[in-house]
Amino acid sequence: MTEGSTHRASYVIGPTGEPLTVDDLPPPNTRRWVIRRKAEVVAAVKGGLISLEDACKRYTLSVEEFLSWQKAIERNGLPGLRVTRTQYYRDNTQPRSI
Repeated sequence: MTEGSTHRASYVIGPTGEPLTVDDLPPPNTRRWVIRRKAEVVAAVKGGLISLEDACKRYTLSVEEFLSWQKAIERNGLPGLRVTRTQYYRDNTQPRSI
């Protein structure tokens, strides 16, 4: 390897358990973010397939939005990425006031 070059993974294991390459990632113009697509992007960044900066630029995401996906997976698995369940998971992870 030459000095200054970065090593990127050629594939990672995606959310379905199958190998995931850059070519398998959602297209850059994705507008409908289903659970699988979000999980694929998180797995790609976590596994070193693409950088967080590249993912945010490619998908026009804020770092906060990406990190919210990552946190949802860590806390609640793939079901945590469901938009309709976000409030449920947020409410059940915060201490309740009386």
